[in-house]
Amino acid sequence: MSDGEKPSLIGQIKDKLIHSKERTAAEGRHLTGKADLRRENRLPPGQHLVEKWPVLDLGIQPDIPLDTWALVIDGAVRNPVTLGFDEFMALPQVHYVSDIHCVTTWSRYDNNWDGVSSQTILDLVKPTDAARHVIFHSHDGYTTNIKLEVFAEPDVLLAHAWEGERLTREHGGPVRAIVPQWYFWKSAKWIERIEFSPVDKPGFWEERGYHNEADPWTEERYS
Repeated sequence: MSDGEKPSLIGQIKDKLIHSKERTAAEGRHLTGKADLRRENRLPPGQHLVEKWPVLDLGIQPDIPLDTWALVIDGAVRNPVTLGFDEFMALPQVHYVSDIHCVTTWSRYDNNWDGVSSQTILDLVKPTDAARHVIFHSHDGYTTNIKLEVFAEPDVLLAHAWEGERLTREHGGPVRAIVPQWYFWKSAKWIERIEFSPVDKPGFWEERGYHNEADPWTEERYS
């Protein structure tokens, strides 16, 4: 940025949001100290139920036409692929129902998802023995990381529909990750690449004070 040039409105919003969330992490807000180690309660500690689905992003909502959307799956795999939307939709489809738990303290029960299961992706690309982590890369520059065993959990999917309707742009359409047992920042929107990696690569929020694992029942909100 040249001298005297001001950041765009979107840039200002993004910076303000990021700084706010970094302060939240630094101050340890929303922590109750009441970990539910056995997951005896459906609602994790410090969470409250909502009926609507809040929209959270970095101040950018990429608009990706279906005819240009592509998903690259590569890294430590035996069969790297690039899928267009039609190819993605031709993969076996699943319907899952799961809850959402956002680190900003809201939870929403019984979300209906349609998409492609993580097991189908694993069977397709065949991770090598060296693969240990999965890194999601998004069209807005966002990244987040999970362990391979988390990606392989039976309720993880790449969703293209919610409540029977095409996943909207503001909620991460055309395709987003759904990792329901972890805080929802791990469920990256606007997916463009899934990288299988031998080494961990902390993502956008993980590098800004948020926990590397993100288990809601043990309140892994911050690092």
